[in-house]
Amino acid sequence: MTVALQHKNVYEDFDPQSDTLYFKVGTHGLISFHGRNYNIKKRMSAEERKQLISDTSTFFKVSSDCYVNLRNISSMGDSYIFFGDSSKRVSCSGRKIHMIREKLA
Repeated sequence: MTVALQHKNVYEDFDPQSDTLYFKVGTHGLISFHGRNYNIKKRMSAEERKQLISDTSTFFKVSSDCYVNLRNISSMGDSYIFFGDSSKRVSCSGRKIHMIREKLA
């Protein structure tokens, strides 16, 4: 019972800037947020989406529809970005990884 309540709180109290490892922008305002052990699909207005994407101190665009949370990156390889101790990772070009390293330095 306690586990169900904890998961419910993640969905109710969701904060994209702190809880998200990365997110993908879909069609019609649907954004898929990926966390350590959950995915949340949320419909956002054009203004909310624009505000989220323009937060360059937190999110970095690694592909046409994918943004990673710079605060939650634990390591980077030649073609992947890894997040914490979880198995979540995002493929990324070497050029973008280099840009992220410069931004985080």
